Amino acid sequence: MKVPLLDLKAQYRTIKDRILDVTHEIFESQYFILGPQVAALEKKIAGYCHVDHAVGVSSGTDALILSLMAAGIGPGDRVISTPYTFFATAGAIARVGATPVFVDIDPDSYNLSCDRLQEAVGAMTAHQLKTVKAIIPVHLYGQCADMDPILELAAAHGWVVIEDAAQAIGAEYKGRRAGSMGDYGCFSFFPSKNLGAFGDGGIVTASDPKVWEQLEIMRVHGASPKYYHRVVGGNFRLDALQAAIVAVKLEFLDGWTAGRQDNAARYRELFASAGLADRVGLPVERENRHIYNQFVIRVDTGRDDLKAYLGEQGIGTEVYYPVPLHLQACFSGLGHAAGDFPVSERAASQTLALPIYPELTGAQQAYVVEQIVAFFNR
Repeated sequence: MKVPLLDLKAQYRTIKDRILDVTHEIFESQYFILGPQVAALEKKIAGYCHVDHAVGVSSGTDALILSLMAAGIGPGDRVISTPYTFFATAGAIARVGATPVFVDIDPDSYNLSCDRLQEAVGAMTAHQLKTVKAIIPVHLYGQCADMDPILELAAAHGWVVIEDAAQAIGAEYKGRRAGSMGDYGCFSFFPSKNLGAFGDGGIVTASDPKVWEQLEIMRVHGASPKYYHRVVGGNFRLDALQAAIVAVKLEFLDGWTAGRQDNAARYRELFASAGLADRVGLPVERENRHIYNQFVIRVDTGRDDLKAYLGEQGIGTEVYYPVPLHLQACFSGLGHAAGDFPVSERAASQTLALPIYPELTGAQQAYVVEQIVAFFNR
């Protein structure tokens, strides 16, 4: 049996006619950049995320960069985030000339640890603390970070809060949607995301009208009106084609999310029945709406061997992420070494993502778990 990590073709078959209709409209209009399709999507995403405004951008990475630029973050500033996330989180900080300050993660949720955050802030000198201007909590794998302590600490120190919600559209923390709690919410429409485009795309959410205005200006090179530049921005525009496709898919998102949640529940039943509780750690649901962008298991030893074995049986898996950011060569100048963030390092060496997409069948899931049992019984 073949079980891919993600099957976008299966999803496309269910919405093909709708997609072809809207793309035909774009081709006929020849209106490809921004415009009414982007404005319509922005309104829909703002409503979905329970915020007042949204600004469509060219990618999830650019959503982070634009937010940092709009917040005035630059050289000499420090931005707190996690070393266990996709590279774009810290890469965006470096791109604007600021310095990433890493804080280790919670061992169960894989999100920023608020205990370690308090320790890190307490260990800073007065000068270091003064240069911290923002914090980027990451809602990893589809589950929100523990936001209340983060927001409280940010308010006490005057930090900007930028939610990296690239993997978490529709996730909730105490009834609040991802992207609605900080000053900025950054989302990705990369095709593999729960709400994916047919290429790159992203969006930034905000409730402050002044923040929204700044984002809109800065995504078009800082021009307002056209050709008149009060600030330097960038080319962060969202294509109308991608906006139209994402708008169609948004109508199906809650159903797809429910499918992912059902599949997560089925995995739990299958792993329990297989007696693997002492061999495989399953995702921990800390918050009330986990959307399962990924279903990540944990094995104490032999993760890479398990990945290779499952691949031989036709099962797609992925390691997110094999090298934590503090150990990436490009950040060697920060002076970190192995052992500095041990929880992130263990996660990098022990975790493995299994297929969780909504079209996944029960038979496919049973096969995945059967093969994991076979691996441990070898």
